[in-house]
Amino acid sequence: MKILISGYGKMGRMIEQIILSKGLEYAGWSEDITATPAELAAECVCIDFTCPDAFRSNYKFIAENFGAAVIGTTGWNDIHDEVIGYFAKCNTPMIYASNFSIGVNAMFAAADYLTGLISKVGNYSASIDETHHIHKLDAPSGTAKSLGAIVDANMGVPTPIESHRIGEVPGIHTLTLQSGADKIVLTHEAFSREGFAQGAVDAAVKIQKLNGIYDYKEIIFN
Repeated sequence: MKILISGYGKMGRMIEQIILSKGLEYAGWSEDITATPAELAAECVCIDFTCPDAFRSNYKFIAENFGAAVIGTTGWNDIHDEVIGYFAKCNTPMIYASNFSIGVNAMFAAADYLTGLISKVGNYSASIDETHHIHKLDAPSGTAKSLGAIVDANMGVPTPIESHRIGEVPGIHTLTLQSGADKIVLTHEAFSREGFAQGAVDAAVKIQKLNGIYDYKEIIFN
């Protein structure tokens, strides 16, 4: 399949560079994905990095028309089941993620293991702190929410998340586990958007050999 990018902001341009550098089939980009001819869409994987409102308006078109989809847009957790159900109904393979960075997904795995251990002994409280650039529309970030869900599942209580929007920071996420005796800190800091873009392109290649709906963290290390 060819790859077509929905949205051509900073992430879209970075994804384009990686597609071209890898010599993958590239169908271009669109600011209005619903204007894509059905014949072209059927031959393409759509990589969507737009904004929450755009994705909410466009996801049905993507599911109905594209051969497959990679969804990097966040801020639609409240309609998660509706979106997943619609892609399944259309039999359109999809990979989605709150964060396509390899490092962040390794952090998810480490946090799962760490909080699983901590939960057996108790006496620790968890907190999450996240910082992003001022252009990011959702707060807390999708990554912080995903990290929080992992921690909550193991520790059994909601994890407080503090969000900051500063300058052009690509993304910093910190999980702190603290007791009266000590503190454990797990941090991931992105230096640029390249890691997110690399993961999205990797997912676009993977989805061409898969059927069904996947969270990227379920398949990234397989």
